[in-house]
Amino acid sequence: MSSTNIELSAEVIPALLNKVIYANQIGLKVSEIEGDAVLFYKSGDLPPFKELVDQCRRFYEEFYAQLDLLHKKHKGNEERDHIPEMLGLKIVLHYGKQISAVPIGKNIKLMGEDVIVAHRLLKNSIPIDEYILLSEDLLSEYKDHVIERNFGWGELHDHETEYKHIGEINYSYINLKPLLS
Repeated sequence: MSSTNIELSAEVIPALLNKVIYANQIGLKVSEIEGDAVLFYKSGDLPPFKELVDQCRRFYEEFYAQLDLLHKKHKGNEERDHIPEMLGLKIVLHYGKQISAVPIGKNIKLMGEDVIVAHRLLKNSIPIDEYILLSEDLLSEYKDHVIERNFGWGELHDHETEYKHIGEINYSYINLKPLLS
């Protein structure tokens, strides 16, 4: 939202981030908030696959419900019409064993190779703007369970991206846009 006035950005971004954070119903913890992004983590057992995808759907629906409220609230502001065009939600889900949770002050800072991979996954070649990206490492943790590939509102598509110093990373993604229909 760099082209929007700072006062509007200073209200919109925190309101949307708060809505996403408080939509968490599966026990994710916030590691950090950086700019317009939230890094959640969870230790211990993974939630059931459907529950994980449903949580992402909830994030998306709450994000857009809040965006709609903000759009209505700023009815007189000529820049409000650009808010939905500039913002969207990308969700990256990754599983890793190469992660350390290091306490720094009152916060937990995640460090390690898998944190780097998760950050790199944000720079991908997915041909759409809003999605849930599920890394191959995450999906392989569900190998003993049936992974539903079609959710009625979206389906898993396989993809990969080549990263310098890391190599090719395989992942699947689900288009979130059909949820707005």
